[in-house]
Amino acid sequence: MVFSTAAGGGYKGYMTAATTRDQIAEAADELFYRQGYENTSFADIAGAVRISRGNFYYHFKTKDEILEAVIERRMATTRRMLAQWEAEGTGPADRIRCFIRILTANRAKIMLYGCPVGTLSSELAKLDHASQAGAARIFALFRAWLRGQFAQAGRAGDADALALHLLARSQGVATLANAFRDEEFIRREVDLMCAWLDEAVAG
Repeated sequence: MVFSTAAGGGYKGYMTAATTRDQIAEAADELFYRQGYENTSFADIAGAVRISRGNFYYHFKTKDEILEAVIERRMATTRRMLAQWEAEGTGPADRIRCFIRILTANRAKIMLYGCPVGTLSSELAKLDHASQAGAARIFALFRAWLRGQFAQAGRAGDADALALHLLARSQGVATLANAFRDEEFIRREVDLMCAWLDEAVAG
C-alpha cells in the first residue's frame, strides 16, 4: 500500500504556522519511507522543507513527535482513499480490486522502497518503538475495510480471514518486488489476486 506524497524538492515561499507543520510532516513522511525512520535526522527533514532549525523546533521538539504526525497523516490519507473507493466502486468486488491494484499503480516506488505501511511497521517493531502500535493502526484500518467489503460480497462468515489473507498476500508481493525489482512479477501477482477474488466472491 503506497500513498502519494509530494515531498522531495524542498518548499519555497511563505508558510503559515499550520502549513509549516504540515509541510514538515509531509517531508518527514517521504524521508521515512525512502530512508527509514532511524536513518532520517532532524537536519534531513529541515533541509527538505528549507526552514531554519529554530523554526523547525518551534513545531516539533522530538523526532517521535514528527513520527506521530506522519502516522496521523497516513491514517488520514488512507481514510480519504477508502472513501474514494466507496464512492467510485460499483460493488464490493470492484472496491476490493482497487486495493489490489495499488501494487501496480505504485509499482515503481514499491520496487525501490517496499510498502510504506509494512516497512515502517517492521522498522518500529525492530526498534521496540512505542509508536509501533500506532503504525499498525493503518493495517487495522485496511483490515476492517476489507472485512466489510467481503461481508457485503456475501462472505460474512469468513470475511475477516479473507481480509487478512489478502493483506498478507499483498505485503508478500511488495516485499518480493522490492527484493527482486521485478515489475512483471507484480503484474502477474495482481492478476492472480484478482482471479482469486472473483472465485472468493463467486463462492
